[in-house]
Parts: sequence; structure tokens; C-alpha cells
Amino acid sequence: VCDMAAFRKGLPHFAVGEVVKGFGRGSKELGIPTANFPENVVDNLPKDLDTGIYFGWANVDNGPRYKMVMSIGWNPYYKNEKKSMEIHLFQETHIMNVFENDFYGSQLRVVLLGYVRPECSFKSLDDLITAIKNDIAEADRQLALPEYEEFRDHTFFVDSNNKYVAQNNASSKGGITNDITNGHHNGDTTNGIDENKTT
Repeated sequence: VCDMAAFRKGLPHFAVGEVVKGFGRGSKELGIPTANFPENVVDNLPKDLDTGIYFGWANVDNGPRYKMVMSIGWNPYYKNEKKSMEIHLFQETHIMNVFENDFYGSQLRVVLLGYVRPECSFKSLDDLITAIKNDIAEADRQLALPEYEEFRDHTFFVDSNNKYVAQNNASSKGGITNDITNGHHNGDTTNGIDENKTT
């Protein structure tokens, strides 16, 4: 994991959005199911947030929290033309599908906490799959650390009234109280961490 200030800038970052259909290759080609955010959520990422692989926590429709790894960028192996946020949810270090069925249309909440590695291309599909498995193993190790594990119970996930709604959704849903500015809670010191001081 890159533990440099340049890669910690903009973290933690909170994002909320509806799960949309992606490229359809996560399960079919990689055996690693992913969820995708819509373009408006991607566009709301901090401008200084580097592309690459991140780790953090996520939940779907206010359900249980899962560990996650997220790819942000253009995926050099597949040469994507649009920037994307592709999320894989997991419970253990082995690859598993947390959900039996697709969950398009569900509300996905994520908090990005740390940076694993930059985007890079691979010589083969097997090399890409190996790298993703290594990313998941590294994310699992990092999320066990107290400073990251405590975010599992952050109010961002447990507020059933959707008090915390990302700015990228405020304009589309209208009238929703917005307590996140640019992906960061305004003055929130939950768990003893003032997230405004991380930017």
C-alpha cells in the first residue's frame, strides 16, 4: 500500500449512488463480481484523487457492511474510454460473491480509506486476476487495522433516515438534506476523527 501523503489527499471519501450496469465482464471473464457507480458519482470524485485501486467499506440498501476494493480510472487492460468506479465487495480474502443476484438499482454506499496501487496494464487475463486477488488480500489486512476498522460502524452507514447523502445525489433527488460536501462530512468527528482535516 502506498502510504504517502500524496495518496492520502482527499481521503476518507464518502460516495452514495445507485448501482448501474457496468461492462459485464467482472463475473464472466474475471470471476470477480463488481458493482458500478453511475457517471454523476464518478464525476463528483475529488479532482486530486489519483486513479488506481483503493480499499474501504461499503453497504447496499442500508444492509451489512462489507470490505471492498475499488478500481478508479480507465482500466488499462481493457482500455476503457470512460472513467469508472468498479467495486468488489468481499467478506474474506478469498474471492466470493456477496450477493447471489445482480442488485442494479440498489443504493450503494462506500467510504474510500486507503490506496493500494496505481492502475497498470497486464500481459494476460490471468495476471490481472492475480493482481486483483492480491489487492483483496492487502485490503483485508489494512481494514483490520484500528484506524480503518472503526469506519465499519460510521454513522454514514447506520443512519436509516439517509441523513448523509452525497452531494452528487442532492441535485437529482432534490430537497434531501446534504451533510457531505465534496464527499466529506462537514465537521463530523465521529470515531474521534475530524474528516475535514484529512483534505
